[in-house]
Amino acid sequence: MRIVLAGAGEVGTHLAKMLSRENHEIVVVDSNNDRLQNLASTCDLLTMKGTVTSKRLLLEAGVQEADLFIAVTPLDDTNIVSAIMAKKLGAKLTVARVGSEEMISRENRTMFAGLGIDSMVYPEKIASREVSNVLHQSGVSNIVDFSGGKLSLLGVRMERNAPIVGKTLEEAAGVYEIEYRAVAVLRDGKTIIPRRDFRLEANDLVYVITNHAGIKGILKHSGNEQKELNQVMILGGSHICRLITKDLGSRYKIKIFEADKNKAYALSDMLNNALIIHGDGTKIDLLIEEGLRSTDVFVAVTGDSEANILSCLVAKNMGVKHTIAEIENLDYINLAERMGITTIINKKLIAASHIYRYTLSGTVSKIKQLALTEAEALEFVVSPKSKIIKHPLNATVFPQNAIIGGIVRGTDGFVATGETQIQQGDHVVVFAMPSAVNAVTGFFK
Repeated sequence: MRIVLAGAGEVGTHLAKMLSRENHEIVVVDSNNDRLQNLASTCDLLTMKGTVTSKRLLLEAGVQEADLFIAVTPLDDTNIVSAIMAKKLGAKLTVARVGSEEMISRENRTMFAGLGIDSMVYPEKIASREVSNVLHQSGVSNIVDFSGGKLSLLGVRMERNAPIVGKTLEEAAGVYEIEYRAVAVLRDGKTIIPRRDFRLEANDLVYVITNHAGIKGILKHSGNEQKELNQVMILGGSHICRLITKDLGSRYKIKIFEADKNKAYALSDMLNNALIIHGDGTKIDLLIEEGLRSTDVFVAVTGDSEANILSCLVAKNMGVKHTIAEIENLDYINLAERMGITTIINKKLIAASHIYRYTLSGTVSKIKQLALTEAEALEFVVSPKSKIIKHPLNATVFPQNAIIGGIVRGTDGFVATGETQIQQGDHVVVFAMPSAVNAVTGFFK
């Protein structure tokens, strides 16, 4: 696939690194020469310096023959204009990153589609949905739904008192009625694809595939409890904050801290389901005065990674069970996880994984890269000629660094076992390390 990528910022760089693992012909265009040099030194791709809205430069980059044009600069206008130009010059598929909810309204999507933009990605909206999903399902660190929620990928922390800690996956399955399947484990910052003889340890972050019926079981077996959440504190009146608050509706008692007076007043006009507090939410005394100790969930989305991490650690120290931090500095993510922050969101990874699916086979209906793991969760739609339907799973030589977690067949979602025979039309959820994605895709083509 020939791909022209406009923008070598953090999103573009991460996306370029993901794409360069495969046999794509990639050209990255940016006006910053240092960024391009850094990218060219670590990835197998071509770089071109210049303005991404220059017709001459786009033609020199080969956009007229591109299968995919991706615009991920920090500026909405630049992304939109360059994507429209790319389509008019011959690019088959165009994707633009935007940073405004107005841009993705139904009317605007229709208008921009008519101008040549095939897809618009708004990372803040995707991030807010992820936070809302976690709050609606207490006791988990992450949740990703597949096929409309018929299957879910949950991240759960193994507590010291968990009944399955110290047992292998095979032993746990023999003792308990298990309706979930472990597909990945994060231990000491390393991602492991577990097999039957893998032994669980306290503090492991275990990712499992399950349907709705299995959620209660994994929470119980991991030592977590499902409790009702009522009190939510949000630090920072950012785009994500506003979107989260709208998503949560009137179900929760929400307090938002915003240091900027004008922003605080604007928030109070926009949000009628939250109490807006004008004040510096990094001040411990203010948080305690406003009820931090009785808060169920603390969310830090200021745009400052360090402030978000520190405020979540303060909340955790004050007894808040669930802390959520927006961490845009990729170097801090694993550190924050080891410090005990429950859920981490990163808009760059969200945008990159959302766009990355356009480069995969048409059999991939969804792909999700989690902030803490190297692995990717993919949802495949099984075609009549897929190699995966030939044998039961226990007779299929599947890539070592990948595992099939669950299957949606019709209206039912269920966990995969060795005896499972995949059929045409099934939706199959696979967890795979980057090195195995190409091989896995080959089973479903």
